[in-house]
Amino acid sequence: MHAIFNRPTTHDMITFITAFILLILGYFTYGKFVDKTFKSDPNKTTPAHTLQDGVDFVPMNSNKNSFIQILNIAGVGPIFGPILGALYGPSAFLWIVFGSIFAGGVHDYLTGMISIRYGGAHLPAMASRFLGKAFSHVVNLFTLLLLVLVGTVFVTAPAEMINALLGDTDYLKIIILCIFIYYIVATVLPIDKIIGKIYPVLGVLLILSAVGICIGMFIYGNPLPELTLENLHPKKIPYYPVIFLTISCGALSGFHATQSPIISRTIDNEKDGRKVFYGMMILEAFIAMIWAAASMSLLDTEELSALLAEGGPAAVVNKIAIILLGTVGGTVAIIGVIVLPITSGDTSFRAARMIIADYLNIDQKVLRNRFAVAIPLFAISFILTNMDFQLLWRYFSWSNQVTAAIALWIGTVYLYENKKQYIIALVPAFFITSVIFSYLFYDPTIGFNMSPTISNWTGLLLTCSLTALFFIIMNKRKKQEAQ
Repeated sequence: MHAIFNRPTTHDMITFITAFILLILGYFTYGKFVDKTFKSDPNKTTPAHTLQDGVDFVPMNSNKNSFIQILNIAGVGPIFGPILGALYGPSAFLWIVFGSIFAGGVHDYLTGMISIRYGGAHLPAMASRFLGKAFSHVVNLFTLLLLVLVGTVFVTAPAEMINALLGDTDYLKIIILCIFIYYIVATVLPIDKIIGKIYPVLGVLLILSAVGICIGMFIYGNPLPELTLENLHPKKIPYYPVIFLTISCGALSGFHATQSPIISRTIDNEKDGRKVFYGMMILEAFIAMIWAAASMSLLDTEELSALLAEGGPAAVVNKIAIILLGTVGGTVAIIGVIVLPITSGDTSFRAARMIIADYLNIDQKVLRNRFAVAIPLFAISFILTNMDFQLLWRYFSWSNQVTAAIALWIGTVYLYENKKQYIIALVPAFFITSVIFSYLFYDPTIGFNMSPTISNWTGLLLTCSLTALFFIIMNKRKKQEAQ
């Protein structure tokens, strides 16, 4: 392993520092442009007030909503994904930076704000309105599948990290059970009873752990390799389309489209939208940058690959935290990492409960009804915990970006219908759609195991066809409305 006592200077981290500056500029420039394009209206009354029910529709201030949003969307994605993406070298930073500014931030902002405009609607309801009722049933099923997969991943991942922190004890099943019990309580109680109270505290812990790793990297870490477009992956796995699914949270993640509508029901004023939705996506990109950089700083790609093969991303997290922050500080940082998946897992099941309730018109003011919807979800998730984690993660990654594509197409239709600059949603929608098609044809485990060249051209052709169909349908709608 590298010697870890060569203190890096700012000259050794030009790529890393530049990426941070670009993320900040992205929020204050492109984020503002997106907000201006959408035309948020501070005078409009939000669903948190018009539909206030004391359970899911509860007005909260922008700071509290921001902390809840970052914890909702983060999970282990902006840590595990960037660690795996670090195998490609500094080129991974390109997707984190430009993906979060031009795709992820737009995706999160539009899903949250459109949801506000339509009474706190979740993704399936938005799909019904903008993509057609027939397609909404598919989206409903697909969204629920994603949420259950996410919830399951965010049970097993923190359970294994807690177990490792305790010294690889025999209590893994007990830890899983305890996490499930917490999830059930957080899923059925009003959002301001548990989530609204503890998330701001956990949000501070999350940010402090990331800042601690960043400071430790500057003080004790090795110099970062500077930007190169060369594929440094030890197994030469192609950058396109694989990295765009490897790093999802921290750049672009469809899971966020299931979480933003939760907060759309607690937004006090539309003017909070850019900070809560776009801003927290940029903050997540900062977290992703830190963990990707720390992995590259302390381990070369061969060493990182070996450690991942031995113990997975959780082993890398443990190693980085202990090296950079020592035993005590490292343990605190690891706890901060454990918080992430737990605070996304509970809202995954909460979102699933709300979607099913909306779809079946089940009154959620009654506690018994909330339990009736939630318990079957937990039963299915418990069964899935016995599934191989790596396979579970692959299915989650692909379905995650399919959901992102659906959400961006919804955003494109909304902007198109309202005569706004829909290009801000169309470009990332086109891009990620081509990625998911290409990956499906390329991947040997869940796909068709075709060559990268054939997969990429097939994906591009299908995406072009889908885009052409989109404009045909939109023009047809416009003519029908004009008649």
